[in-house]
Amino acid sequence: MSTTTTARPAPTTWGLGISRGGLELRRFFRNRDAVIFTFSLPTVLLVLLGSVFSGQYEGTGVSASQILAAGMIAAGIMSTTFVSLGIDIATDRDDGTLKRLRGTPMPPAAYFVGKVVLVAVTTVAQTVLMLTVAVLLFDLSLPDTAARWFTLVWVFVLGVISCSLLGIAISTLAANARSASAIVQLPYLALQFISGVFVNPISALPAGLVTLASFFPVKWMAQGFRSVFLPDIMVRFEAAGAWELDRVALVLGAWCVAGLALCLTLPILGPRRR
Repeated sequence: MSTTTTARPAPTTWGLGISRGGLELRRFFRNRDAVIFTFSLPTVLLVLLGSVFSGQYEGTGVSASQILAAGMIAAGIMSTTFVSLGIDIATDRDDGTLKRLRGTPMPPAAYFVGKVVLVAVTTVAQTVLMLTVAVLLFDLSLPDTAARWFTLVWVFVLGVISCSLLGIAISTLAANARSASAIVQLPYLALQFISGVFVNPISALPAGLVTLASFFPVKWMAQGFRSVFLPDIMVRFEAAGAWELDRVALVLGAWCVAGLALCLTLPILGPRRR
């Protein structure tokens, strides 16, 4: 009597990546400090600044806290993507995790799929948390048309992709895990100020700063989210007097392509810089 054994199919990159993503999520949620910092910083800033800047724009029925809330969603996305990935990957490089992974059969792409799973879950959770706070505390209205929901989705997706790729790329600038935080936090904070997240309306900023911010994703994410959550009467407070959704899509899409090119060019998995 003969027996036959059926060979199991080799795991795919996506399958390994999803498994890696589960590991990344467990590791993240077991790190209480990382969870608190990631979710609390943008939300606490929203509550504090929204409580301070609570006056209404005359003739609009829209409060400064509602404008802030729409822009802070962009800051939350940047926190869970650009900041988190920049620090996490630099840490993995510094503690030898990436070196050990290069010695395993797991393809490098699976490692990044795992990071994508982590970023996707944490960013959705962060956005839901911030929207809940904004709706309950500042009466921010959710989108009331299918078109606005669609805009919310594509701005969110392009923002997550572009900021994630840039976070992966900037991790190569960190010589070690300790320096990674300073390297990613500086542009994170600076871009929020010049992109109209903290200063509203953005037209109140000097024209030179607005022009500088226009080269980066945060300004366009915040503008896209304002078009979703604020009434059209508020469009006159934008720097160009228009929502410019076509330009929002163009700039965010361009950063997705540029970010991918940087990730393919830079030694993400190579030896850390000295």
